[in-house]
Amino acid sequence: MNPGSRAGDAEQPLRAYFCGMKAPGRALALDLSLALIGVVLTAVAVWSVNVIATPFAGPTWLKVVWPLLIGAPLALRRRAPLLGWTIIWAGISLQALITGNSPEGLELIFVMAVGSYSVAAYSTLRRALAGLAVTAVGCLIYGQANHDIMSGNTGNEWSAAFFATAILAAWLAGVFVRGRREAVAQAARTVAAERQAERAAADERARMARELHDIVSHNLSVVVLQAAGAQAAGSSDAGPTLEKIERSGRQALVEMRRLLGVLRQPDEPAARPELSPQPGVAELAALVEGVRAAGLPVVLVIDGDPGRLPAAVDISAYRIVQEALTNVLKHAGQASAQVSVRCGADEVLIEVTDDGAGPQAAGPAGGHGLAGMRERAALFGGELVTGPQPDGGFAVRARLPLGEQPLPARPVK
Repeated sequence: MNPGSRAGDAEQPLRAYFCGMKAPGRALALDLSLALIGVVLTAVAVWSVNVIATPFAGPTWLKVVWPLLIGAPLALRRRAPLLGWTIIWAGISLQALITGNSPEGLELIFVMAVGSYSVAAYSTLRRALAGLAVTAVGCLIYGQANHDIMSGNTGNEWSAAFFATAILAAWLAGVFVRGRREAVAQAARTVAAERQAERAAADERARMARELHDIVSHNLSVVVLQAAGAQAAGSSDAGPTLEKIERSGRQALVEMRRLLGVLRQPDEPAARPELSPQPGVAELAALVEGVRAAGLPVVLVIDGDPGRLPAAVDISAYRIVQEALTNVLKHAGQASAQVSVRCGADEVLIEVTDDGAGPQAAGPAGGHGLAGMRERAALFGGELVTGPQPDGGFAVRARLPLGEQPLPARPVK
């Protein structure tokens, strides 16, 4: 099964959800349409007599301005919902305070429902709560100036309570939709991060395989040359055995090159081991000098004899330090780093620490670079431990056993 198929299957409902959302242009058109409807309904309510609302009280200039104050802010329902909602309630409060007779009508029900939903659906939770506070203050001013509500009639009071409950219900609906939208967006980001991490791990495994190919190809070439030379100079008794060794070695080389051809990306040039020798612990000093030149102070300590390390372990130790220092350069900010490599009899211990800003920018699941380092350690049955340090900064610690270790089993996908 394709490693990315599980993530791809998980993305299907997310893609369908987002494809169903309004495109930016359509969303703006919808907002402008709602604002136009709000302005028209309010204007009709203001200038007509008992058509869709109670008679509007106020001077002529207020009748002209009020429809714009009530309906037009709906155009801001996505871009600045709290501002639009505050302007609406400011218009309502202005009319109530000037006239002492706040109106009722269909236009207010429409604007209040759309505005209350929008301030909760398209704002942060803090701004949504601020919008709810604006609603409470506005409702208080509106109620104190409404003749029906202040008349003491029970029916009118129940109507006012229903109106306030409807506004709150629209606000709660907006909160629910916003939470759902954020959950879906977070799930999409998580799936995308998992796919990128899987791709990074697969790329690192391919890179390790190419490096191992170089090592094994070199050793097999030596065996083939020695067998051919011994066959040419040796006795007849050893001839068949040496010929068999030479033939098997050459066949192994062919298979190894074929394997490398499978692993290489289509746009990747052919490997030239003689022109690109693989680096090892001995080259860490040059790596550190390059990092220092880039502006990161680094202290390097190597204990033991790196010359006795197996080639694959030697390369992987170098790559782990290289990736760790690259992460420090990218994410630590103004910092310094310490690199320690201890070459023991049975294992290599690697530690890269820094005193920078920490792993905040490392990304989901520890970052793709860390995923590659884990693959390196797992290749030898070792382990990689990463995390923030108690006194600040970040630490990468790896252990690479030198003996033969069984490779960790990978789940079948």
